[in-house]
Amino acid sequence: MSKGNILVREAMKVNPLTVKPQTSVEEVAIIMRDAGIGNCIVVSNKPIGIITESDIIKKVVAENRYARDLKVEEIMSSPIIVIDPYSPLEEAMKTMGKCNIRRLPVVEKGKLIGIVTQKDISRISPILHEISREWYDISKVDKVYLEGRVFSGKCEDCGTLSTNLRNIDGRLLCEDCKDALEYE
Repeated sequence: MSKGNILVREAMKVNPLTVKPQTSVEEVAIIMRDAGIGNCIVVSNKPIGIITESDIIKKVVAENRYARDLKVEEIMSSPIIVIDPYSPLEEAMKTMGKCNIRRLPVVEKGKLIGIVTQKDISRISPILHEISREWYDISKVDKVYLEGRVFSGKCEDCGTLSTNLRNIDGRLLCEDCKDALEYE
């Protein structure tokens, strides 16, 4: 099978762990430890964020905050960037490189169906993993790449959780904040 024929659905893991935004960070850390994984997708009907071991270390442990007192929505990485299961694996690697992420939730018709990671891709196609190094760029996400895409997460103006964030002048805004800008 050539690299162009491999689809995300062939590399993804199904049934990723999910938590609600109001779950305590302590609880999600226990869930991740018991499952032996380093991330959970945060869902509120749709995926709105992801919480990783790195989020817990940087935003809780290093800040000397109490995990039992924090909710996942307070420290999750958001907005969440997702991919369609029928996208080529090459597109997943490009997205991971451009967005400086290692995991992509897989969403079909608005429903979370899996997750694909750099490790999954390396296992399926070591050649694609090598190619991805050429695309990897640790700078900020290219604004042109974000144009026209819809994200889920927290609005950068009002902080409201939304499954319909849009890139407006480099900021991800909910419909209300986007509309408010148009009337100014």
